[in-house]
Amino acid sequence: MIIKLPKTPLLRRALAATALLAVVASRAACAQDSAMPAATATRNLAQEESNRALVVRFYDTVFNRHDLSIASTVLAPNYIQHNPRVPSGSAPFISFFTERFKANPEARSMIVRSAADGDLVFLHVHSTRDPQDRGNAIVDIFRVDQGKIAEHWDVIQPVPEHAANDNTMF
Repeated sequence: MIIKLPKTPLLRRALAATALLAVVASRAACAQDSAMPAATATRNLAQEESNRALVVRFYDTVFNRHDLSIASTVLAPNYIQHNPRVPSGSAPFISFFTERFKANPEARSMIVRSAADGDLVFLHVHSTRDPQDRGNAIVDIFRVDQGKIAEHWDVIQPVPEHAANDNTMF
């Protein structure tokens, strides 16, 4: 279909602006729809809470009690690790952190907040090697599959001595 635009420059600009706004509004609506989480009716909130509780229990047991016995039952056999310093797999995870805790017996990781969305669980953590350490701010992301932790990502940032603002990292 070919549309002939009026010869009046002002009317042409108005029609072009209206068409441009319609395209922008349409794209914004599509982007908003794709960024929106699935409708609450389709989410399994009980499963999300179960996933969150599993990850919090695992994290506290491993990183605060230094009890790695839970790892063999909670980590999936094909556990995928995205931290480049930690190997994938449950047995390599256990070996890595057994040595880490021997070297750092006072290490602790306080979960400041947690959340779940579908099969993903998010932790915001303050991790320290000992009571004198300012530590690191960590965001851990776990993917849970059939009641097992299947995958892990993290973002780690040192807690600075001085900040450019009065906000804390937690």
